[in-house]
Amino acid sequence: FIYGLPIVMNYAVQYSFVIDSGGAEYKAPYNVVSNEARVFTWQDTTIVTPNSDTPYSMVWLDLRAEPVVISVPAVDSKRYYSVQMVDGNTFNYGYIGSRATGNDGGDFLVAGPDWQGQPPAGIGQVFHSSTAFSIAIFRTQLLNADDMPNVVAVQAGYKVQPLSAFLGQPAPAPAPTVDWPKIDAEMVKTNFFGYLAFAMQFAPAGPEEVAVRERLASIGVRPGEPFDFEALPADEKLEIGLGMKEGEK
Repeated sequence: FIYGLPIVMNYAVQYSFVIDSGGAEYKAPYNVVSNEARVFTWQDTTIVTPNSDTPYSMVWLDLRAEPVVISVPAVDSKRYYSVQMVDGNTFNYGYIGSRATGNDGGDFLVAGPDWQGQPPAGIGQVFHSSTAFSIAIFRTQLLNADDMPNVVAVQAGYKVQPLSAFLGQPAPAPAPTVDWPKIDAEMVKTNFFGYLAFAMQFAPAGPEEVAVRERLASIGVRPGEPFDFEALPADEKLEIGLGMKEGEK
């Protein structure tokens, strides 16, 4: 349960931001940047404790068919900005921005776990996500209450495109359509391990995950396969319930 909790919570955010197009906190489709020309408030509840002095831009990356290129403009050296990349395991696997790459701008390649290619000329740095889906979170410093138009101008320079588009080449075949399971706080309580099994199919096991994945498989939690809680013996159902309670503690 402890291993799976951040993975399932991450899927819940992904569902809210890019899949549930009719939801209150929907942002944009995959690989499309969503800019917020405002500061976040207590009403923004999908992410815990967002900043209120760095207006957000976000893009959820689908890296299955090919890598994407994140382009950022030159930003005045007095203005802080950052692009935080977080994969489906909630690992922060890379940063672009004032402290990491400087304020001169540039093009940066983000690749999924299966990509083995070489970066083309002009790419400043390559970042590797351990999962096929990943979020990039842009933060642009707001200097004062009258500064928002300047922030908007910076945000307008943020760009995300598939590698093929960056190179002006034909796109590869699209990745398969996914049947996304609806998720909310109540559904997580009743089908936690089902959501975990679903999310794991997009996340090849790292060396440190092999043992816990084997333990999960022993109770029927396998990447991309339905988890049938009702089919388990009564004693195993009880143990899973007790394990989740202990995990919450």
